[in-house]
Amino acid sequence: MLTVQIFGVKNSQASRAAERFFKERSVTIHLVDLKQRPMAPSEIRRFIERFGLSALLDTEGKSYTNAGMKYLKLSDAELLTKIERDPLLLRLPLVRSSTNKLSVAQDEAAWKAMLAEPVR
Repeated sequence: MLTVQIFGVKNSQASRAAERFFKERSVTIHLVDLKQRPMAPSEIRRFIERFGLSALLDTEGKSYTNAGMKYLKLSDAELLTKIERDPLLLRLPLVRSSTNKLSVAQDEAAWKAMLAEPVR
């Protein structure tokens, strides 16, 4: 049976959309509210290896702008530290399926692909 882990925040429209999408399809969901519990470094690395750090950053978001990050030159380590402190810098939700498929942001095409992947 397919399960997904959704990394997001409770008050995020995109995180709620992911939760609703998978619930409507009877998929077991584990929601990790990043405001309550930060992502493990190994989880963040998994998404960075697949998509790259720049693809994970929400450069249009309020948190990114308020942090003045448009004008800062930060190393990857410094960016990771900022992300750990403020998960809203990420393009949420980050979704990982039990078949190790990953998606960033509200990406229904990727979510549908997760459903099509056979569970081993």
